[in-house]
Amino acid sequence: MKETLHDCPSPDTTLKDVDHFEDISDAEKVLLEGTVWRKLDRWVLPVCTIFYLLSFLDRSNIANARVAGMQTSLKMTNYQYSIALTLTYVPYIAAEFPSNLLLKYVGPRWMLPTMVTIWGLVATMQGVVKTYSGLLACRFFLGLMEGGLFPGLVLYMSFFYPRERLQIRVATFFASASLSGAFSGLLAAGIMNIGGRSGRPGWAWIFIIEGIFTFLFGLTAFLILPNSPGTARFFSEKERNYVMAKLKADGAVAGDDKSDHFSWIEVVRCCQSIHVWLLAPVLFFLGTTLYGLAYFEPTIVAGLGYTGNKAQLMSAPPFAVAFVVSMITAVISDRYKCRGFMLIFFSVCNLIGFIMFYASKSNHVRYGSLFLTISGSYCGAPPVITWVANNSAPHVRRATSIAIAFIMTNSGGILATWLLGSLSPAPNYTKATVTFIIMSVGMVVLSSTTLAYLWYQNRLKADRRQCGTPEDEPKGLGDKSAWFIYNL
Repeated sequence: MKETLHDCPSPDTTLKDVDHFEDISDAEKVLLEGTVWRKLDRWVLPVCTIFYLLSFLDRSNIANARVAGMQTSLKMTNYQYSIALTLTYVPYIAAEFPSNLLLKYVGPRWMLPTMVTIWGLVATMQGVVKTYSGLLACRFFLGLMEGGLFPGLVLYMSFFYPRERLQIRVATFFASASLSGAFSGLLAAGIMNIGGRSGRPGWAWIFIIEGIFTFLFGLTAFLILPNSPGTARFFSEKERNYVMAKLKADGAVAGDDKSDHFSWIEVVRCCQSIHVWLLAPVLFFLGTTLYGLAYFEPTIVAGLGYTGNKAQLMSAPPFAVAFVVSMITAVISDRYKCRGFMLIFFSVCNLIGFIMFYASKSNHVRYGSLFLTISGSYCGAPPVITWVANNSAPHVRRATSIAIAFIMTNSGGILATWLLGSLSPAPNYTKATVTFIIMSVGMVVLSSTTLAYLWYQNRLKADRRQCGTPEDEPKGLGDKSAWFIYNL
């Protein structure tokens, strides 16, 4: 019996039954395979990467502004600083699910650049506020506009790339988060030197300059982003057909448009997926460590004996290392399809790093531990997010699972703002570090459990495939189909 599996199909087997493909020779398929993904990497991936870099930069540069004097200037307590961070996440989380469901129907070409342009304006306004209440208003609307971006980008990328090609692309734009951490410190160090211009302090110019760039790039993106492969102007007709056929054969998109229409039944089916809920606590734990480091790493570095511009500069190297590690391991993960193993590896890195910070009193050892914890958190995110997206189908189920993933991640961000903000005093952050150690253990255990569960499900699906054909199955099973192989 011949099987057609939704798992890395070759052009010669699964694509020949798709419309428009019977007329394409094997040599043309090889040529197209080398062309279409490079075109997407030139036109779509850079825009998505810059979107996320700017998102993380505009959300987390408040940490650099704090070190540059914002907290003193606005007469904020540590408690009020935590309130400002928390207020960002409440609308951020609330926006994730509805925006992901709306993305395909409004159109990514319009929705994504609109969000970027509006939050660019809001980010700029943070630089002109005179009071704490003004900052709170800006943080609320910043969270509201940014909330749908990351889940929207993951969903948007799944419109264009087969599952086995997705993580390196997700890692590319997510790695820009660690790059933004490095840039943020370097930019802040440079921008602080223009403090006093137009009567504004250096911390205000951090918001103004970075926010204006976001606003201008958002306007530019309206002219670049396509809605889908089928409307991409940079593809020829043959290239367009090839990409759509690959996506349908891989299970990345449904074989017919009806399967991708919104349905509450698919939302419920997603909520019944065991692997989604096994990874939900992992995402919460990861979000807590990731956003804790994103918002407080400059302050942690300052507590290790570095001050002023030196603290801004020394906050950059751990993020730069995380960027390089993320790109290398994403290539490995895509090539060998080992999302789960990568997640376990980086969870162990997190565990070792936090134990080092907790056990040592040496500032040098503690600074070194940041390389492990930042790499563990920032490099662990792409495999777990891709893992969730890869193993959910059709479109509505995938959109829902991605939204759940980011709701959990950003809920962890709320906890992080309090753990490191006011519940655990600097410079030791004892309660926070112990909590992070426990969470890292939980990540290892639950990631291993998820890996074992998906492996077992693939074994059951293999047995089912021996007893029937795809035509024997009910329609609309999505990732529950015996011919949909879970990525491990």
